[in-house]
Amino acid sequence: MEKLHEIFTNHFIMPTYMMWIIFGVIVCVLLFLDLCVFHKKDEEPTISETFKLSAFYIIIALIFGVFIIYEHGTQDGMLYYTGYLVEKSLSMDNIFVISLIFSSLNIPTKYQHRVLFWGILGAIVMRALMIGIGAQLVSRFHWILYIFSLFLLYTGIKMVAQKEDDTPLTETKLYQFIRRKFNVTKRIHNEHFFIHRQGKYFITPLFFALLVIETMDVIFAVDSIPAIFLITQDVFIVYTSNIFAILGLRSLYFLLAAAVNRFVYLKPALAVILIFIGTKIFLPHIGINIEAVHSLSITFGILFIGIFASLIKTKQPQVK
Repeated sequence: MEKLHEIFTNHFIMPTYMMWIIFGVIVCVLLFLDLCVFHKKDEEPTISETFKLSAFYIIIALIFGVFIIYEHGTQDGMLYYTGYLVEKSLSMDNIFVISLIFSSLNIPTKYQHRVLFWGILGAIVMRALMIGIGAQLVSRFHWILYIFSLFLLYTGIKMVAQKEDDTPLTETKLYQFIRRKFNVTKRIHNEHFFIHRQGKYFITPLFFALLVIETMDVIFAVDSIPAIFLITQDVFIVYTSNIFAILGLRSLYFLLAAAVNRFVYLKPALAVILIFIGTKIFLPHIGINIEAVHSLSITFGILFIGIFASLIKTKQPQVK
């Protein structure tokens, strides 16, 4: 144990820009593997493949957390893991929406990965912009963290009270707006986002699904980014935990899409997590300080209880 302690405490501290470079290289390699190795062909993924890929992305994210602990200490490592867990759990809520989008537009499973790949690529850029803006606001106006807290409390309470919206996607205002502004075809044309017919370009359902997914990601980011800034204001931890959670969303979607309706208590669990994070900033004022490791444990415990209770609630009765 003493030698291990020496390894983690007595070493050259890597400059922050080098850590950004390493992170960027890892993300580029993962995107390359995803597009050019794991999914070279448009075909329906198997449960075995998606399980292995989900485990692969989670392991990479966990290893990166060890790297942060090695370079910056246990405190930052626990904050990274907490941020990753919160973002991962909130991204699971995206699966409900993504499943609805694909089913409403009748997107075949073999083409869904293409939409998700470009959707997540766009999310990486959009999250960078939104986190950059958030970091500037927090550095200049620290009191905005209290606004974030109140917003999360409101969002958590709203998630508990809000009823599911059963409006078909083709009847939403977004769909009608795009139909008015662009030429849209309802037919699937293989993997193409656009087609050219009679001198005009048409948007296919695949590209429309991509537009909706990108729009919904921005909406979800409005919840998740204030949450992560209330955990830590370190931009490196904020962004890396966000992106590692998003990168594994595709494989997680294909793994859980078939059983998405079983997670009946996931949304209430996410609501409790948001309320917990929203109240944390006020607790020191009444003498309660929650360490990073305790915050991680509480977040994990809430999510575990929500998922476990859901599986028990929706357990299929055995046929005698």
